[in-house]
Amino acid sequence: MTVLSDAWDYLTTASSWTGEDGMLQLMAQQLLLTGTALLVAMVIGLPLALWLGHLGRGSLLAINVSNVGRAVPTFALLALLVVADWPGTREFGPYGRAGLATIIALTLFALPPIITNANIAVREVSPAVRQAADGMGMTGGQKFWRVELPLSAGLVLSGVRLALVQVWATATIAALVAGPGLGEVVTDGFLRTNYGKGIAGAIVIAVVALVLEAVGAFAQRMLDPVPRTTVRKRRRGMSEAAPIVAEKADAVGP
Repeated sequence: MTVLSDAWDYLTTASSWTGEDGMLQLMAQQLLLTGTALLVAMVIGLPLALWLGHLGRGSLLAINVSNVGRAVPTFALLALLVVADWPGTREFGPYGRAGLATIIALTLFALPPIITNANIAVREVSPAVRQAADGMGMTGGQKFWRVELPLSAGLVLSGVRLALVQVWATATIAALVAGPGLGEVVTDGFLRTNYGKGIAGAIVIAVVALVLEAVGAFAQRMLDPVPRTTVRKRRRGMSEAAPIVAEKADAVGP
């Protein structure tokens, strides 16, 4: 209980939050790392995953390649990057020491859930819905933007939300190479046997993770262009329309 009381004292002391090495500044640094890595992963992973899902081929290879990021420990990858000539441990703008190496490691860590969810979401759109869209004369691009993407948006966004929380929690490893973030509080606390400080840093990291999860869930509901009830109605309606479209096409003939 002494450790918990020490952690509480650290959390309730104003000096712990302010100043150059205060937790507010370290939290901002970690949020910057997290947001940048997530954005880069989305720019790289989403177009590829959605395109392959639309084509219906090459998906297995893309998912397996992205899942290599799950098999390789992020800290091991970061250690390799910081000892290499590039990117090394040099300062990288507002990201601090080893900032570029940390962003690369976190980006590769964020890719698997983004690519897997986005690809599966588009691939799993009902074949009857696709056939109905084809019967209505939609082009490939129209079918993707008007049918496949709206129906799959919920699962795509859930992958981004999952990556957000995972990257935030993992970004604490930056402190192990003297990088920025709340991991500095945890490592410094345990290194100096100030366990209350280390536990306090871990508590803040966990609380922020829960807040990000809640914000991500809210954003997913807001950004999903088609609510779940509408998705079910649209799928049912287009599935019912598919036989009618096919029947009319047979009646008209080639």
